[in-house]
Amino acid sequence: MASVVEYKGLKAGYHCGYCDSEEGKVSCGMWAHSMTVQDYQDLIDRGWRRSGKYVYKPVMNQTCCPQYTIRCRPLQFQPSKSHKKVLKKMLKFLAKGEISKGNYEDDPMEPTMEDTVAGDFGLINKLDIQCDLKTLSGDLTESFDSEEKKKGKSPKKGESNEVIQSQDIEEKLGSGEPSHPVKMPMAPKPGKGADLSKPPCRKAKEIRKERKRLKLMQQNPAGELEGFQAQGEPPSLFPPKASKSNQPKSLEDLIFESLPENASHKLEVRVVRSSPPSSQFKATFQESYQVYKRYQMVIHKDPPDKPTVSQFTRFLCSSPLEAENPPNGPDCGYGSFHQQYWLDGRIIAVGVIDILPYCVSSVYLYYDPDYSFLSLGVYSALREIAFTRQLHQKTSQLSYYYMGFYIHSCPKMKYKGQYRPSDLLCPETYVWVPIEQCLPSLENSKYCRFNQDPEAADEGRSKDPDRLQVFHKKAIMPYGVYKKQQKDPGEEATVLQYARLVGQACSERMLLFRN
Repeated sequence: MASVVEYKGLKAGYHCGYCDSEEGKVSCGMWAHSMTVQDYQDLIDRGWRRSGKYVYKPVMNQTCCPQYTIRCRPLQFQPSKSHKKVLKKMLKFLAKGEISKGNYEDDPMEPTMEDTVAGDFGLINKLDIQCDLKTLSGDLTESFDSEEKKKGKSPKKGESNEVIQSQDIEEKLGSGEPSHPVKMPMAPKPGKGADLSKPPCRKAKEIRKERKRLKLMQQNPAGELEGFQAQGEPPSLFPPKASKSNQPKSLEDLIFESLPENASHKLEVRVVRSSPPSSQFKATFQESYQVYKRYQMVIHKDPPDKPTVSQFTRFLCSSPLEAENPPNGPDCGYGSFHQQYWLDGRIIAVGVIDILPYCVSSVYLYYDPDYSFLSLGVYSALREIAFTRQLHQKTSQLSYYYMGFYIHSCPKMKYKGQYRPSDLLCPETYVWVPIEQCLPSLENSKYCRFNQDPEAADEGRSKDPDRLQVFHKKAIMPYGVYKKQQKDPGEEATVLQYARLVGQACSERMLLFRN
């Protein structure tokens, strides 16, 4: 199924949740009826981001708080001192029930700002009602079927049971059956220059170590894969290294350090598909929502009537992403998931994530405020980095962890820059630039072009808008044909603005719904 989007245009002069300016925020947005994971991957690599089914892109040189897409490189990630402290604090708590003293409320690395479209609840609720037209999906299916017939293909049969299959995979993971054998990254083909955008090749020794570590994780007696890991079940997952190797402990060593048999607490992390909702997601929905409600009320000071079930569903459960389960993809498939943290049989935190072809993208985190002392914002980010490393073992191109937006001008959002190495996306040429090279410029100016080459242009820009795909009156047609039928002078400006923002590749694959 192709992505279907409804472009809503520019929205300026509304409230910003970062600097509290009443009308400083400027962004462009579209409602995504459905979206393939590849299209969304390409869009976030052009500075877009989703909140529920609303996909938006800040107008960087106009908005009050420019939001730069940030990604961490998990394969080279080294936990900092403060990261290690958080992991040790968790281990102490699990092992002995110890709660360490200290002011954890103001942990500078704790995300306390919503990373959604602040002040956009009203807009999104309105769009949800306007746009989620049942008829649209009917029209679409109809036009796809007729397209397929024209090409002499019959519409795919297996599509409806894909959902069920993805749930079976989750159930399998939960039951502790071994996952598929690990596939290692392919060596680059001879004659091709090194691709600097890809992580450097690793030494065979490192790959062997990584393989061994993964094997140990899979032999965990609890039989629980990431997603479904018991924390520190005996015997030790990672026996202490011999003293001769003076290497620092890896992130996995720190997370999965073994716990005593009589440990005070048991932590388990489960990955459940949120869209379309799996059976586990449905079974835990109410408990998960209650955690969200308390989080919004205590941490974000929402009044009790604000975090409703429908707000929770629209922002954190609804997703336009189509579930995909290709054989070479991750065992859980691609799409939208909730990563649930279960402590002694109850949910204490949930990380909302998207699993895409090249990355795990973090959407939101909410947690039970009673467990603030565990610095769950930092802990969950470290677990998501480890999860990305684990998915990379089978799906080698999946090697980045996207943390949403980095806002240099907002002190509370700067914590994201502390997961190194990381890169920021140049807002003009859409190339990734190491954060260290960006920070000096950001100290001088809120808005910066990070690409130092003045000649460089946006390689993925829209070069031929006539090839853009339009979905109009139950028919799919190139923009070149559609524009001949149009009288409205504003229509061309809107469509060209959309084309410029999504780039050529997405404009040719996605269907732009016009009525």
